[in-house]
Amino acid sequence: MGWVSRIRGARRDDRELGDGVWRRAHDRFTRGLDRFHQVLEGINDDDLYNALVMIANHLADLEPRVRAVCAGAHRQRPSAGTDIPGSHADVHRALSKAANDLAAAAQAAAMARLDGERWGYNSAGLENVAFRADLVVDGVRAAEQSLARLG
Repeated sequence: MGWVSRIRGARRDDRELGDGVWRRAHDRFTRGLDRFHQVLEGINDDDLYNALVMIANHLADLEPRVRAVCAGAHRQRPSAGTDIPGSHADVHRALSKAANDLAAAAQAAAMARLDGERWGYNSAGLENVAFRADLVVDGVRAAEQSLARLG
């Protein structure tokens, strides 16, 4: 039954996001979310785990917004290749920055995990993870605003 759901999901993605730059922007963001959540696996310190889970959940809440931006951009300027539609370059740039910042947040979470294991919760560097997560939110907001200006 799982493979049927995957096929339906892939078809829905093809229909809503196409197979060009908007699909890749969305997929890149979801891969960043997956990486962030993978960092959480195996954290033994409950306080650190709970703090990172809160940030991870906040970032996961952005995924529908990213999907909506990518789907909206695909409706306005469909893409089947690697060329970024010139009129929507700001949208793509903001999505790319958000995905990049998400990867940096996942990396910061991994470092926080290591520091927390070595030195304890107070030295885990959660402020850096939260700061990078805020940058992701800013990037998604910028993408939404850029798309709204065009629409």
